[in-house]
Order: sequence, then structure tokens, then C-alpha cells
Amino acid sequence: MAKKLSAVLGVDIGSQTIKVAEIKLQGGKPTVTALGMAQTPPGAVDHIGIHDPDGVSNVLKQLCASTGASVGDVVVSIAGQGSVLVRTLEVPNMNDSELKQHMDWEITRNIPFAESTVVSDYKAFPASGVNTQNMDVVMAISPQSAIDTMISLVKKSGRKPAAIDVEPLGIARALDTSYHNDLLGKSVCVVDIGHKTTSINVYKDGKLLMPRQVPIGGEMMSRAIVEGMGVSFEEAERLKADVAEIPANPGVAGTYNPFDTGASMATQAFAPYNPFAEPEEAPADGEPVVPVDVAQEPVAAVVSGGESDRVYGAMAAVLDEFVAEVRRSVDYYRSKGGDVDMLMVCGGGSKLKGLTHFLQVSIGLPCSDMDPFKGVTITAKKLDNFREEDRQDFAVAVGNGLQICF
Repeated sequence: MAKKLSAVLGVDIGSQTIKVAEIKLQGGKPTVTALGMAQTPPGAVDHIGIHDPDGVSNVLKQLCASTGASVGDVVVSIAGQGSVLVRTLEVPNMNDSELKQHMDWEITRNIPFAESTVVSDYKAFPASGVNTQNMDVVMAISPQSAIDTMISLVKKSGRKPAAIDVEPLGIARALDTSYHNDLLGKSVCVVDIGHKTTSINVYKDGKLLMPRQVPIGGEMMSRAIVEGMGVSFEEAERLKADVAEIPANPGVAGTYNPFDTGASMATQAFAPYNPFAEPEEAPADGEPVVPVDVAQEPVAAVVSGGESDRVYGAMAAVLDEFVAEVRRSVDYYRSKGGDVDMLMVCGGGSKLKGLTHFLQVSIGLPCSDMDPFKGVTITAKKLDNFREEDRQDFAVAVGNGLQICF
């Protein structure tokens, strides 16, 4: 931001929902003065980027009005594999001039977009020790057209773009604000489960050390329920939210057992993930979501028990693949000499009952829900469209608003 602000509206535009968190500094501490969430227009946003900026801007304008948000300055995150590339680099210690020259070279050689005109930025983290020879740098590259779309969208909603950020850095601020003392010296892998994609990011002491995005999200689990149970997508979403629960011991009562080394993807050994490989495409609407290389009967056919077991069984193979991606990320980070002390989950897809225990047992690390409001006070008056169980959805929106503290 060009000038230091004392109040800002943090905005997170997702493929399923749009979240806003108005944050003001009151007595030197961050306070949430407006908060809300609304449905994203169908098809307006996906894993590539924003396709209907006018529709999104109308929803954002209505959401600001319904929540009573009065701050005009907006910090919004840009996301989507067609809209932004975020990478971390380890470079030798150098002065600002040397670093700029080096990063200009890094950015030029890492542009993944067909569009030649791009906007880029980077953030360097000081070396952690006096004898440390390298420092970590986060860089972001975005096509000029994607930035222009976001600026226009915010302006059409009646607000002023103060900054455009990236989701992993928003989560870093929320994590540091809420858990600074709890996580001192610890590395935490935050798994942000969205509707279309999941971000798997490793942080330590407020620094983003490894970002990764995979094309698995809540929608993929819902489509697995559609395929496995023969219900509509709307009914699958309801079953996932209200009925589904991952058993404490998925191997009992004849249910599919993702911990069985003979059948599970989640417990097999994998080659370390390579963040510089070409990104995978997310499955198109209607495509099968169950991995074809899982050698077993259709999961739903082997499940016994109540409705919750049947719903779990229908999406068990997708959950298994999801766990495998988290494991790949943790293993890759460890292969580079780092370690991970714990997992945290956030995002709309993280509210699946039993998920934290499932990840804890599968990965072998402590796992808990991330609460982005733990380090802030909420004084918002209009909370009609906010539920306590939605707290995990707001990690990025709150993190964007917390730019005023950093």
C-alpha cells in the first residue's frame, strides 16, 4: 500500500463464496467491524480466475451494504492458475540493489503466461541468523489483464483498491496474528481447502516457505457423492455438510480403509513433489472424480452401515487422494531439509466432520482447525450472514485486512 492505513476491507473472492472482513486498528489492536459472506455467481470464478467480473462486483457491493462495511480501501487477493504464480526462492544474502537485479532475472525466466505484459512483486525475509548465508524470497507474477480485471471489479463495487495480494501471504498474516506465541520456532503446514482447489502452504515464524496448489476441493468430493449415490449435486452438497462424517477408525464396519497399505494411496510412498513441474489441470465439470488407478471395487459398493457411512464411502477415494497430496507436500518440504511440526486446516472444505483427526492419523502430525479470529476482537453489529461454524472460511479475508498491522 502506498500509505499506511488504519482501516481496510479484506476481501476474498472464491469460486463458491465471497468473504469480506473490515478491520480497523482500535487502541493499536486489530478489530473486525464488519463481516460477511455471500454466494459467488455460478460460473463466475474457477481455478483459472474470474470470468464474470460484473457479477462478482455486484455481489461484493451488496455484501458490503448488508454487512455495514464503511471502509472504502480494499485489499483483495488474486488467485487462479491463469491469474497468478506464487513461488518461494532461497537466494544468497545480498543488498537491495543486488536483490532487485536478481529477482528481475528470476521473474523473467519464470513467467508461465502466454500474455507478455505482466505485473510482478517480491518480498524478502531477512536471514534468520547472523551466520546464515541465504534468505527466503516470495515472488508473485500476474498477467496485466488479471490485475486490470481485479481493479475494475473493486471500483465497480464502489470501493478503492489499496492493494492486490496473494492468498498464501494473507494466510501468513492471519496465522501470525492468531498464533504468534504458540508457533514460535515451529513449522506449520496450513491446508486451505476451497471449492475447486486446495492450497498447501508451509510457514515458519510468519514466513511463507513453500506454497502449493492442487486441483482437489470440496466440489470434487461432492461430485464423488453424486457419482456414488446417484443424487443431485445440491443434495450431495447437503449430505456432505449435514450428514457426512469421517469415522474415527475408517477400517471398521466394512467401510473403505484408507490406512490399508494394500489399497490406499494415502499411505504409499511417493516421489517428492516438484513445485516447478507444469501445473495439473482441474477436472472439467462432469468428469469422473475417482482416480482410475485405485485398484478396488467402487467404494460405495463395499460400505455398510448408516447414511453417514454411505456418504463417506462415496467420497473415500477422493479423500484418500487428498491425503496423498498433503503427504506429498510434507515429504517434499522435508526432502529439502525442512521439517513440519503440525498441520492446520481452513477454508470452506475444512468443515467436513472428522477431517482433522483423519489428517492427524494419516500424516502422523498434530492437526487442528485454524481460527483466524483468535487474535482479533469482533465488534461487527450485522452478523446475520455469519455463523460460528464459518470461522475457518475467513482466513484469507481476515489476513488481507490485517495488512494494516504489518
